[in-house]
Amino acid sequence: MIRLHSFRHYTLSLVKTRSARSLRLRFAPVRLSFDSTARSGTSRIMSSSLSSAPTLPAPLGNYAHLLPPSWKRVITGWLDEDTPSFDYGGFVVGEGEEEATLWGKSEGLLAGVPFVDEIFAQLGCTQVSLSDGDALDTSPHTRENSVEWFLKEGADVTPTRDQPKIKVATVRGPARCLLLGERVALNTMARCSGIATKSRRVLLAARAHGWNGIIAGTRKTTPGFRLVEKYGMLVGGVDPHRYDLSSMVMLKDNHVWSKGSITEAVHAAKSVAGFSIRIHVECQSLAEAREAIAAGADIIMLDNFTPQGIRDAAKALKEDWEQQTGTKAGSGEASAAKRCLVEVSGGLTEENMAESLCPDVDILSTSAIHQGSVPIVDFSLKITPKKQ
Repeated sequence: MIRLHSFRHYTLSLVKTRSARSLRLRFAPVRLSFDSTARSGTSRIMSSSLSSAPTLPAPLGNYAHLLPPSWKRVITGWLDEDTPSFDYGGFVVGEGEEEATLWGKSEGLLAGVPFVDEIFAQLGCTQVSLSDGDALDTSPHTRENSVEWFLKEGADVTPTRDQPKIKVATVRGPARCLLLGERVALNTMARCSGIATKSRRVLLAARAHGWNGIIAGTRKTTPGFRLVEKYGMLVGGVDPHRYDLSSMVMLKDNHVWSKGSITEAVHAAKSVAGFSIRIHVECQSLAEAREAIAAGADIIMLDNFTPQGIRDAAKALKEDWEQQTGTKAGSGEASAAKRCLVEVSGGLTEENMAESLCPDVDILSTSAIHQGSVPIVDFSLKITPKKQ
């Protein structure tokens, strides 16, 4: 039996293509089942029949293609912060060409690949490809990133007692440039991978309980590092929730108290948000949830409800909708009436969330996947020693 935080429930095979930098990874899910006798409410997973495996869908594209035009400027800011003036260590090592290996030293999911690529690209760690007889050409089409990855983003990093570190990537470039990027790259990848790992673990726990709703993060992110943290959630398979205040209208208690009522707050929001922006309302009671739905909310959040309170309120709201439309939720019957999504949040963790999972809840959001004691995944970057 293995605990949920172990990622050895996948078998991994690498297929090397013509390009050494291009790898295809195939994941074969091991048979999994939920062990309800786990201590302290923590889920366990053990080998069992394939039919009981909680399967997770593969990404439908490359998450790096989501990154906005401004993301490279964010990385420039990280590098500026780390070396605001003289690089004394760089003076010591100079610009001789070196190769460094990125080692994974603790279990987790690999996440943050595009950030590491860009860190070293901005520092000039690129290699130039030349055909025989060609003059030196440094135009973009001839330059490749100097980072060669041996694991794909989202793959398991699985060191063992016999193999305490896993070769994740190699980086080539001038020695001082490698060292300029070392700590920035390691910090970014450790944090991003840690969030991806925790996200996947919480998602698997929910699936092991037979719940198929959405696990989501929150906006409680580190200022200046939200891009990395939201990216890690995506790699881990959870919904990153709204990215910022402009992504969705979320009316919380302070909005309602300032405006006077939920109805007034929702009507004011709808007057400016247009048809494309959803209205999300935080509710402290079933009566508030019903008021928000009547006012036109798209999503209601049951905030800090007890587990039994969640079940009762979510069931009541579903029954309200069924009575209004004459349609049974989940029946596949068409209805012109919009069904408001039900989200639960407030103090939910991997250890206690099972009590709040019920079929009438659509979304469970928690900051426990990206805030507080979320462990990092440990990486190191080591330059290959010179042969004596």
